[in-house]
Amino acid sequence: MIQPTPHPLSQPHVHGIFDKATWTVTYVVHQGKGTTCAIIDSVLDYDPKSGRTGTESADRVIDYIKSNRLNVAWILETHAHADHLSAAPYLKQNLGGKTAIGNHITHVQDVFKGIFNLEASFKTDGSQFDHLLADEEVFQIGDLQGKVLYVPGHTPACVAYEIGDTVFVGDTMFMPDVGTARCDFPGGDAKTLYASVRKLLSLPPQTRLFMCHDYPPNQREVAFETTVAEQREKNIHVHDGIAEAQFVEMRTTRDATLEMPVLILPAVQINIRAGELPPKESNGVAYVKIPLNAL
Repeated sequence: MIQPTPHPLSQPHVHGIFDKATWTVTYVVHQGKGTTCAIIDSVLDYDPKSGRTGTESADRVIDYIKSNRLNVAWILETHAHADHLSAAPYLKQNLGGKTAIGNHITHVQDVFKGIFNLEASFKTDGSQFDHLLADEEVFQIGDLQGKVLYVPGHTPACVAYEIGDTVFVGDTMFMPDVGTARCDFPGGDAKTLYASVRKLLSLPPQTRLFMCHDYPPNQREVAFETTVAEQREKNIHVHDGIAEAQFVEMRTTRDATLEMPVLILPAVQINIRAGELPPKESNGVAYVKIPLNAL
């Protein structure tokens, strides 16, 4: 059988699938048809009014992978998202692959087990995931090599994934005209985020950066790819010349005005479980909790 010519190792093929309901981009990273791939930051549809879940967004990922005859090695999360639910279990069931997240997820699990008063049997050791990734850990996606970059600040467990000439930055930053992520969730810290962003912006200028979300201002089209050079020149919050103290003051002031994400309560409870729903109760139904006056 004639094998397809893979993309150069330094420039993987990146396919982004945008979910309009949550403004989230799920990525499939590979070297061409018939190769091995990773899925980054998947979305399980969720209706906050009815509590119903759906798989339309995840099915688009499955359709792309099957149509390109890709083999899933990894289903990766950049952090325990507060704005959408992960579809990792559904994707794993249909496509295989290992679920993984940064190893500091254990701190997030510990904090939110207390906030939500979760069942005593809920473990805070990250064992819900197939693998916990350490800072600078190297992993394989077929012939592609990935590396973990620990970038806390938005949450204490955020990681980015460097794969060839690309970096998937999670919620550390957005497109240049949107700026950076909030830091007021439990364990978040603006000073820490500034250091994480500068770490990413110290990479070669031509490095391609892929955002987890886009919230386009002024009716511009959705976009989720930029470069280190463009971010250093144009990012409205952290372009070159913005000092740490300036950033911390801006971020702290701005965060105080922001409402909580619509899906934070169900999303965090499910995402710290690697996307699994809470255990069903005696009536066969799974529930998420809403802590009153706690956040």
